[in-house]
Amino acid sequence: MLVLTRKAGERILIGDDIVITILDSRGDGIRIGIDAPRGVKIQREEVLRAVTEANLAAAQADEADEDRIKAALGLLLTAPQSPAPQSPAQPSPAPEAPAEA
Repeated sequence: MLVLTRKAGERILIGDDIVITILDSRGDGIRIGIDAPRGVKIQREEVLRAVTEANLAAAQADEADEDRIKAALGLLLTAPQSPAPQSPAQPSPAPEAPAEA
C-alpha cells in the first residue's frame, strides 16, 4: 500500500485517466474528489459490504417469510385443499356359495 500525505487542493494521479483531488480536511476526516472514466466503478467499501450482507440475508429467507410478505401484499393465494386421506381399502367379503337344494 502506498501511503501519501497531501494537502487540500493537491492531486494524486492513477494511471492516465484517474485523478483524486484532496478537497478539504475536517477534524478526523477528509473530503476527496475522484475523476475517472464512466466505466470505472467507484464504491465505498462499507456501503458495498452492507448491501452484500443484506442480499445474503434476503436470499436466506424461509418460506414463512415469503408467505407473510405475499399475504401483506394480498398476493397469497390459498392452496387448494387436497381431499382428506382415505383409510386403506377394506377387502370386500368373499361371495357366498349358492345354497344347494
